[in-house]
Amino acid sequence: MASPRPGPNLSKIATSLGVSVATVSNALSGKGRVSGQLVERIREHAAELGYVPSQAGRALRTGRSGVLGLVLPDIANPLFPKIAQAIEFAASAAGYGVLIADSRGDIAAQTEAIGRLVERGVDGMVIIPRRATRISSAACPVAVIDTPSTPGNTVAADHWQGGREIAAHLAGLGHRRILIIGNNQESNVQNDRAGGVRFGMRPNIDCETLWINRLEQDIGSGCPLGLAEKVGQGFTAFAALSDLQAVRALTELQQAGINVPTDVSVTGFDDLIWSSVVTPSLTTVRMDMDRIAEIAVSALVSTIRTSGSREGMLVTAEIERVAMQLIVRQSSGPANPALKTSEMENM
Repeated sequence: MASPRPGPNLSKIATSLGVSVATVSNALSGKGRVSGQLVERIREHAAELGYVPSQAGRALRTGRSGVLGLVLPDIANPLFPKIAQAIEFAASAAGYGVLIADSRGDIAAQTEAIGRLVERGVDGMVIIPRRATRISSAACPVAVIDTPSTPGNTVAADHWQGGREIAAHLAGLGHRRILIIGNNQESNVQNDRAGGVRFGMRPNIDCETLWINRLEQDIGSGCPLGLAEKVGQGFTAFAALSDLQAVRALTELQQAGINVPTDVSVTGFDDLIWSSVVTPSLTTVRMDMDRIAEIAVSALVSTIRTSGSREGMLVTAEIERVAMQLIVRQSSGPANPALKTSEMENM
């Protein structure tokens, strides 16, 4: 089988136009002193011939690979492919490719993933960190996407503000006893979301937090959350800190014969792809991942071009937090009058 015919190189373009290879190289890279008219002529001719720049050649000339690394905490979580897509799009628009590494929820694996990307010669990294991630092990500039309260964070959704949006929504529907459901009390993101919910509650609202990982340590993985008992205690709303936990709560309540949203309300975070098609569709809070990715990649690329490859350099951005958007669907409704009356009698 014959190998594909190679595209034209700089020498062929130079010969056909009667100029030097150096002139063609400078015109295509935007360097050197080449008149605007000649630059336009060279680029048009290169496009006509189907010239594609050699990434390897560019790397040799510039000392840069033209590739960014992206380290995700758990690609099995449906949120992170969505983030990866946004990062890849922003990087491509900036002229960079992306290599993705998955830490599979393990801190040691994340450190190894960072090391592998460094060995591949990435110019910089975007890291969505696990707790205790060693950014210093990345021998290149690093943009961190976590939450604004994380030290060294570059840009992130305003998770605290998202929590306040949920609180205002549920309080406005008359809910006075709300259970926050989180998966991991060590997560900066989930703690900020929970803090925002608690901060946004009115003084006469009772708010408790259930951490699933603590419950599962005592009872076992996949154990019931005891939400029917919580309804019996007067809780009328369940504010989950991710859509994954919201669907788990929704399923458990429905299996117990508790109607959502007639009897109780359920809300989530992240607006995952299936959140609009579950029954009932899920009220949630959406991150503007395209905007976050654009800011992170822009700040990272700017640092690479101005500062080079300084080891473990944390990248800063002018915009540090991006507002979240409340998406109201069918899973939240007015507090059940019977439950509300019982609750108020106990306050």
